[in-house]
Amino acid sequence: MMKNVKLLFAAFGMMTLMASCASLTPFTEELYEENGWSDDELQRIQFYLSKEIVLYRQKKEADSKISDGKIRMKDGRELEEIIIKKRTPGVFEFKKDDSELFVVSFDVDGRHLTFGSNPKMNGKYTLRAKEWDKRSGRGKVTYGEDEFNVVPGSGYATLMVNLKKMQKVNVKSRKAKGRTVN
Repeated sequence: MMKNVKLLFAAFGMMTLMASCASLTPFTEELYEENGWSDDELQRIQFYLSKEIVLYRQKKEADSKISDGKIRMKDGRELEEIIIKKRTPGVFEFKKDDSELFVVSFDVDGRHLTFGSNPKMNGKYTLRAKEWDKRSGRGKVTYGEDEFNVVPGSGYATLMVNLKKMQKVNVKSRKAKGRTVN
């Protein structure tokens, strides 16, 4: 009996997890334009990442700044690596240079990344970089005060939103009493 109850709770937990994950939808140019959200409204939307983003940079020998990222050695060089996992929540900070490029922060220290509508991906808001090397798939971004390289594949990371939560609408309803001819 106890084994069946545990199994039932495990199955319920998995269904709940799957239902919560399934409700994330790509944030697209079409969604943004249809709703006409202001910057204040965008700041109230919870954004998520569709896939992991990995940033890395070689630390300068004289660079003794302590950072939150991981530091590792590769070929005798010291690298700083920052991993932003899939489904990490982020918040809209502002639009870059009054454009449609969104600056989104996934870190409590205010460091942020830029996302914009990508016509090659049906208008999804994908990671933007200062430059992309098409052959290697690597990009360069500014994260905080430092410039980082982006590992191949991270450029396909898109902003996601919980559309069910966003579509909750308050409806004021009343019943018409009707009219009769005098």
